[in-house]
Amino acid sequence: MDKPLIVFVGAVYPSQYSLLCSHLRATGQADAWFMTTPGHKANHEQHCDHLLAFQPDGKIVGPQSYYYSSKVERSARICRGVLPALQAFEQAQGRPIDVVVAHSLWGAPNWLYGELQAAIVSYIEFPSYLAHGWDAAYPPDMAQRLSDRNTEMLNFHQVLCSDLTIVPSAHARAMFPPLLQDRIAVQFEGFDIAPPLREAGQPAEPPTGERPFTIAFSARDLSSAKGFETYMRLVDRLVREGDGAGARFVAIGDPTASTYGYEQQWVERRYNGKVASFRDHLLKVYPAASVVAFPGHLPYPQFAALLADVDLFLYPLRHGVANWGLMEILARGGCVVASNWGFVPELVQHDVNGLLVPDQDDAWIEAIRQLRADPARRARYAQAAIATGQRYHIANVAPRFMQLFRRAMAQRAAPLVAG
Repeated sequence: MDKPLIVFVGAVYPSQYSLLCSHLRATGQADAWFMTTPGHKANHEQHCDHLLAFQPDGKIVGPQSYYYSSKVERSARICRGVLPALQAFEQAQGRPIDVVVAHSLWGAPNWLYGELQAAIVSYIEFPSYLAHGWDAAYPPDMAQRLSDRNTEMLNFHQVLCSDLTIVPSAHARAMFPPLLQDRIAVQFEGFDIAPPLREAGQPAEPPTGERPFTIAFSARDLSSAKGFETYMRLVDRLVREGDGAGARFVAIGDPTASTYGYEQQWVERRYNGKVASFRDHLLKVYPAASVVAFPGHLPYPQFAALLADVDLFLYPLRHGVANWGLMEILARGGCVVASNWGFVPELVQHDVNGLLVPDQDDAWIEAIRQLRADPARRARYAQAAIATGQRYHIANVAPRFMQLFRRAMAQRAAPLVAG
């Protein structure tokens, strides 16, 4: 079979599928291209020879004309630009596109159905915040709840109309109505994470008696959904009960980043602008956790080096469907104590490549104590974590994506008809 012509679409570049696009093209598995906005194309085309551009029909950053349908309107502006750009690309290529892979909100395939011969594959992270969940202590207001319904409507429509929808975890797939789940495939993205900077389970420098045992939290955002409040609460208790002696605590992430929840709005309402962030609120609630260091948003090489200098990661996820941050930890040989719910058990096997614990502080404290005292066990988990990272290397997951894309092409050629 000839190489399929595949166009990935996303208003943001790089994105979760930009590595896949480049890999498929470099390895000859597909004639792959990535279509993004003119600004992103201009910023990256000197390093990438397969970028295309679409011009959104109006601004897509910031508020739209009507709050309650903001994401629907933004999707329309995106797709109104994507459709003619794809048609022009087909004309220039002299052949139809085989597969369009579009991010549900930033690639917005809503108006491609019936206008192209291509199979349409939609990537949806999760259907809505109602399904995803949020911390009951920091709930959305009515306006946010109502607007979430429109996003859910948009995503359900894409599952119904796309030839295939891909989600990043089985946990995400389970959030959709059972009637839609047969149209959804599970596949976490692929990575190309550098090998560990040290032997798994070993400190970055030889023990000198002065280097502190480091217990860290790492996520793009220091949010309730990622479990940051749990981390701060645990550190507060460890320090108060004497288990923090000789330890270093680090929270890696951006306290000002947008989050998968509503805690920042709650902080603004609660403090009338006098407290800047959710992190600062937690420091008031858990004063003993003031020992935590906050390096902030780091350049990637510094981030990678800091991960390598951690002895034990706490990953007390509250809500989420798949996080690249956890894979960064595992692939680099991090020793992880993690939540035994949500998507986490899809990546972390209990007592194999990490430790899964229930939603009980006593269980987390005991796990921390045990692992701090057992370097051999930490090393065993770390070695298995590296193997997990290799399973999700882009070279290993790309063939699975190609199987899914060919499945979508077959569905487009011979759609299933209900009997």
